[in-house]
Amino acid sequence: MAGDTHIDRLIGLFSRLPGLGPRSARRAVLHLLKQRESMMLPLATAIQAAAENVKTCEICGNLDTVSPCAICTDTRRDPAQICVVEEVGDLWAMERSRNFRGRYHVLGGVLSALDGRGPEALGIEKLVNRARDEAVMEVILATNATVEGQTTAHYISERLKDAGVKTSRLAHGIPLGGELDYLDDGTLGAALASRQYY
Repeated sequence: MAGDTHIDRLIGLFSRLPGLGPRSARRAVLHLLKQRESMMLPLATAIQAAAENVKTCEICGNLDTVSPCAICTDTRRDPAQICVVEEVGDLWAMERSRNFRGRYHVLGGVLSALDGRGPEALGIEKLVNRARDEAVMEVILATNATVEGQTTAHYISERLKDAGVKTSRLAHGIPLGGELDYLDDGTLGAALASRQYY
């Protein structure tokens, strides 16, 4: 490697991104350096603009340039359904499928004793309070089909038992260990359509 601290720092930062190891990060950085005008400078501008303008929605946890986000303020969305997802990427996957027209609640992760992530870190109490709104009829638990995702869904369903809402779970057509963001739109749509009720 060249030994340049700017390049080393850039490679180090890129290698921390999901799916990019040190070798992939080096290739990406070299590509950017070769394409400064067409790629690197626009990317730097876009990253800075996103860092300054993107906010976390105060209601659902989505990312948008406004809070509440466009989904929460869209009057065409059905307020009777709240779909609970682990991460914003899962919300985006649900939106890509175009099969859900309700509202969302982004947990920001799953329950994990090993990582020290309990119910308070996931905003589960906020979800329970949202579910008690008289407009809400159903909470759809769309956590991933992993052990942690299943555990989180079970915990939430227990917490919602006295909230006066139906609680459903996506059908198990999603493979065990599968993550929503990696599913095709057809599989995701079929799983949503055949969800099961607790």
